[in-house]
Amino acid sequence: MTIAWNQYDPAKFFDELYASKGTPRDSSKPLIDYLQQLSVDEVASRKAAADLTIREMGVSFTVYTEEGNIDRAWPFDIIPRTIDKKQWDVISQGLEQRLQALNLFIDDLYHDQKIIKDGIIPEFVLKQSKNYRKECEGFSPAFGVWAHICGTDLVRDTDGEFYVLEDNLRVPSGVSYMLENRSIMKRVLPEVFETIDIVPVNDYPEQLQKMLSSLSPRKDVRPTVVVLTPGIFNSAYFEHAFLAQQMGAELVEGSDLVVQDDDCVYMKTIAGLERVDVVYRRIDDLFLDPEVFNADSVLGVPGLMRAWRAGNVALANAPGAGVADDKVVYAYVPEVIKYYLDQEPIIPNVETYLCYEPKQCDYVLANLDKLVVKPANESGGYGMLVGPHSTKKEREAFAQLIKKDPRNYIAQPTLGLSTAPTLVGKEDLEPRHLDLRPFILQGQNSYVTKGGLTRVAMNKGSLVVNSSQGGGSKDTWIVDFEGATK
Repeated sequence: MTIAWNQYDPAKFFDELYASKGTPRDSSKPLIDYLQQLSVDEVASRKAAADLTIREMGVSFTVYTEEGNIDRAWPFDIIPRTIDKKQWDVISQGLEQRLQALNLFIDDLYHDQKIIKDGIIPEFVLKQSKNYRKECEGFSPAFGVWAHICGTDLVRDTDGEFYVLEDNLRVPSGVSYMLENRSIMKRVLPEVFETIDIVPVNDYPEQLQKMLSSLSPRKDVRPTVVVLTPGIFNSAYFEHAFLAQQMGAELVEGSDLVVQDDDCVYMKTIAGLERVDVVYRRIDDLFLDPEVFNADSVLGVPGLMRAWRAGNVALANAPGAGVADDKVVYAYVPEVIKYYLDQEPIIPNVETYLCYEPKQCDYVLANLDKLVVKPANESGGYGMLVGPHSTKKEREAFAQLIKKDPRNYIAQPTLGLSTAPTLVGKEDLEPRHLDLRPFILQGQNSYVTKGGLTRVAMNKGSLVVNSSQGGGSKDTWIVDFEGATK
């Protein structure tokens, strides 16, 4: 007995694997052909093997609840998502274009603010940004790059086109799960990788290490790179430890570093102090340096900003990069690309309503039952309203929040997020909505992951894919289907 792959029906949504009921897309046909040969029991055993691998490898994430922090095994679906390589090559160009423009924008904001003087973005948008750091004004990081690691969330609507949903330029997470997903799939379906031309993803740690090393202020020595973590109770601690191990870098907490009178950063070791050249920081701006930001922070390093401004250490991502992480700024990114690069955006934004614009705000308030409303600077799926799935009481509460602080809210149409077949129980296939977070590196050069982290809304009908909100994940295969079988 086999799973009824030929009965799978994506219904009204664009499906990543199926063009219509029972008809696989070109990029997924070799995969479906293989899976159709497996019995229900064989699929179940592969799923059990994946779950066991996740536990053995310790792949986990932390969920913050009112009862406390809960460490959970990574939720994973063994049916991968496939994307045509030709299409991905275009997406990669669009992602590089976007981050290049955003870095030019950030650098401009901390210097001449020409984009504001030229009337492209209103001045009050900047003045009211929660992530603008006056302490960064006038500083010029290496290569003019502030956001070195970006996780850009992409979605497909019912038209099958990719759209940028948001940019994550502060401390984006998830790339370790992308890498582990591939490792799990190679254990679970090893024979598939021998027959299908799937683009590998395992060069990311090497590319990350190379990019970080290029930022070192000392060019005459091999740079010392560290990963600065808030500690084991952070939801992304698994990733911090994973990336440090993969790069051969030291994983450190704030107490492991010290800034001396020479304005250099040193790491405490059993052999004494060792100078640090690059800090890949996974701590939010306000906790980085108690001398400059939150004086009560015990997570950061006193004097770190002083060392950075003196040019003695590189910080990735740079403090202040989050000014472009604002969802109000997101609405202007197409204009940002045109302004700095004189190019049309390769990947479009989702249509966005700015609540500080009176007419747009009136429309939002009148259509809360149809829209998704987001606060400008939250992440992880928190603080948002999904109109079609909300109650009247929730919509009334959000209307008051918007009226009180319209600058802090945007709204977007409720998208028909694309779906992919997902294993439910032992043998049932059901469509589940998903998104995609590829990762882009920019230093002296640019790099885009070959795919990214596909996040899946595991609950039927849900549009919220965040792991902190009950979402799961799939491996993402970029497939050269013209030569898909080796």
